[in-house]
Amino acid sequence: MANSLRAAIVKVFSTKYSLTLPAPAMAYIEQVLIENEIEQDEWNTGLEFWAREYLKGEDPSPLVSLPALKRAYEILQLGATDDTQVADPSEINVEAHFSVVDSFDMPAVHFDAVRSGFTTSKTKPSEAGQAASRASYLRERWSIIKEILSRHENFTPPALGGHDRSNYYKLTSTRNLLGRAGQLFLLFGMLSRNPEGQLCLEDGEGRVVLDMADAMAGEGLFTEGCMVLTEGEYTIDETFRVLEMGHPPSEQREVARGLHGHVDFLGGGAVSLKEEAKYTPTVLANTQVSFVVLSDVWLDHPRTLVALRRMFEGYAEAVEYRPMVFVLCGNFCQRGWEGEGGMKRYIRPLDPWSSSTLPRPALPSTFSGRLMQRIPKARFVSNPCRLRYFGQEIVIYREDLMGRLLRNLVLVKKTADEGADMKRYTVLDQAHLSPLPQSVRPTLWEYDHALRLYPMPTAIALADKYERYEISYEGCHVFNPGRFVSAGTGGEFEWSMYYPATGRSERSALSLD
Repeated sequence: MANSLRAAIVKVFSTKYSLTLPAPAMAYIEQVLIENEIEQDEWNTGLEFWAREYLKGEDPSPLVSLPALKRAYEILQLGATDDTQVADPSEINVEAHFSVVDSFDMPAVHFDAVRSGFTTSKTKPSEAGQAASRASYLRERWSIIKEILSRHENFTPPALGGHDRSNYYKLTSTRNLLGRAGQLFLLFGMLSRNPEGQLCLEDGEGRVVLDMADAMAGEGLFTEGCMVLTEGEYTIDETFRVLEMGHPPSEQREVARGLHGHVDFLGGGAVSLKEEAKYTPTVLANTQVSFVVLSDVWLDHPRTLVALRRMFEGYAEAVEYRPMVFVLCGNFCQRGWEGEGGMKRYIRPLDPWSSSTLPRPALPSTFSGRLMQRIPKARFVSNPCRLRYFGQEIVIYREDLMGRLLRNLVLVKKTADEGADMKRYTVLDQAHLSPLPQSVRPTLWEYDHALRLYPMPTAIALADKYERYEISYEGCHVFNPGRFVSAGTGGEFEWSMYYPATGRSERSALSLD
């Protein structure tokens, strides 16, 4: 039977459609047909659909790749191809379209400013990093946002001439400031410090010292490491007197996906907007699918395990609305792991050792081995990590980001309302999870792409010590689940539930009193 099956696969893929099947692709096709118990007289029909769906993908190669082959099979499962009727969404196994992406498994995708596009590195990134990577990763951050600016309506001149041609923002580079004292300019660059400790603006062509005495801030928080737009005057002292400063505009996910839908940012194959649209009916129909996100699950707290047990029991009883995923974020202990008996004490609470670099690797098997034996489906992944559900991308990031930003402020909008919405510092405008300098939050240079928020994700869970919140910005839902464990021994235990069907989260809580 195996020989007959292989002959049928070769006849359809290789002979009829001139496709070359590597060994992994051939083995995968055989596995699917055998596991689904497809009858021999139906082999050719199924293989015909599969081969044609593969050829409809983004830039199908004659040498069949395993990710593209799997993607074509997923679309066939949805029943949303041009050749078949749409299947009943309730019959689709949604778990087969869910995956967890570790930061260290993401392809090393780099932005090429000359071609205005992304390329995938052929070499695996190194945690040590080469010297050239130290400068290139910051240049990439700057180039990506500059490319977004070039497409924004406020920075694009009209195609036709006329009096409206001058009504748009014109960016100037720091190199072109020389000899033009007394004139007003709009600059785009990164806030940094020079060797003398003066605040500067750096772009791809140079650096200029900033005079912030008269600066007015736009919405959000501004720290070193941020990419900003600054409007002001170049002075005879060769400094730039800032009059206004603001974050750059962001680009919605649909726009970025339309431009770069052929790029595989997460691994597992690229998904075009056309393919993503086929998933929509299934996602909308499965309203019961939800992800539970908890933060600061202190396992050494006297009431945490009791609260976790009650939470799990409550969800177990609600069979129809049982969450598909539970995401537990650290810290898992209130105290550090160092000291006498620290390692043994932490084998049970599973808290990682200290690491100041991003992304942080997954918990080692020394800590997670016992739990993995009891819960085989458990995954221990990096911080940050990403959840992929059909065409959606949900970023999970555990970091006291608000505190770090507030401690390193350069400028903040002055308002009469001291309780202003400080959540509007949004990392989305920066297209990056950590818009801070290396001295404040070190980054592994060659893994900086894993912290990138471009294209904009569907949702971001910022597990922060800051108060919990839910906001939506440019189509992306951002939420903080808050601490699972309250500061005292009493009070409520709270977390968030994210619903992919609506793209929104809601607060959940329980009380042991």
